[in-house]
Formats: sequence, C-alpha cells, structure tokens
Amino acid sequence: MTKLTLGTHPFLLGFEQLERLVERTAKASGDGYPPYNIEQTSERSYRITLAVAGFAEADLSITVENNQLVVRGRQSDSGDERVFLHRGIAARQFQRSFVLADGVEVGEAVIENGLLHIDLSRQPADSVVQTIRIKRSGK
Repeated sequence: MTKLTLGTHPFLLGFEQLERLVERTAKASGDGYPPYNIEQTSERSYRITLAVAGFAEADLSITVENNQLVVRGRQSDSGDERVFLHRGIAARQFQRSFVLADGVEVGEAVIENGLLHIDLSRQPADSVVQTIRIKRSGK
C-alpha cells in the first residue's frame, strides 16, 4: 500500500511545496520564547502579539523574507557593572518566525507596555474564470 502525503495527492496538483512549508513552519516554532498570541481581529485581519518586556524599540527588528515574517530581538549591553543577586528576567536574544500565506500583508507594528503588536491583513483573492478551448487532434 502506497502512503499518500498531502503534497503528492493526485487531486492537489502543484502543491509539492506545501510539505516543505509545513516542515519549515515546524522548525521555525523554536523554544517558545518569547511567548506570543495570534488573534483574528476581523474577517480579513490578524494581530500577532509578542511579550517583549525589557526590549526597547531599537532592540527589535521585523522583516518579511520569502513569505515568512521574522521578528528578532537582541538587547544591547548597557555597559554598566551591575551585580545581580538574582536574575529572573530573561535578557536573551530571540528569533520568532511566522509563515504567511500568499496575499497576507504586514501592516504596522506597535510596542506598548512590553507587548509588540504586529497587524496583518489578508487581501481578498481575485476570482478568475478561464475557459480552455478544446482542439481536435490532427490525426
């Protein structure tokens, strides 16, 4: 018995990259830091919220690379010689990636009270109807 995967199903033509996309998404999930929420704010819009307490605006970067939203954080060394008796607040760099579907656009990003909000919107797909002319074989 042959096992059919989603990318090789005979009715899903041209979706070979779908499996690679799922694998890439699984690898991008990382270690869970920083924690985040994804909410649907309307029928065609979303908001990703990351908990980035301790990060300044200059410590964060947001890029879109090959339909992948990448948020990176790296805190700069303050240069002072503080001595911590206990250090429970994470001060590590991170990279969090989200794979975006075709037609999803990144809007504005706002940092507020230690939360980074990134707004996304999905453009409506164009409905295309194409008629294919059938030719008679030259035999």
